[in-house]
Amino acid sequence: MSLKEDILKVTGGERVAAVATVQQGKPAVRFMALFGLDDLTLIGATMKSSRKVEQIKKNPDVALSIWSGKNFGDPYVMIQGKGLVHEDLETKKKFWNPKMEVYFQKPENPEYVVIKFVPQRIEYYHDMTMEVWES
Repeated sequence: MSLKEDILKVTGGERVAAVATVQQGKPAVRFMALFGLDDLTLIGATMKSSRKVEQIKKNPDVALSIWSGKNFGDPYVMIQGKGLVHEDLETKKKFWNPKMEVYFQKPENPEYVVIKFVPQRIEYYHDMTMEVWES
């Protein structure tokens, strides 16, 4: 199995990730529900007025951490990359999920934005070792 395939086992599909942005030169971390795509990018929905959107617009450097399991030794990844905020209706419709209706009602809601996390470096930790993927 390739390193990319191993990473996708941790990041692919619906995941919860710890997402760090930069706020006044310091890290700000929160959990986000994300969807991992086959190209190793991750997509998340959030409110346009959220602090993370403001922080990413000021400084797109982000870090994410995703753990794959329940047991202490299960694989996890640490991702360094860029966050891109998408407010256009085409992107919002492309990544719309009916589960988001409770928060945003419909993709046309101006408060609904999509954040795309584009990895530049991924550290994959498993079996007491680390492997690195870089774009």
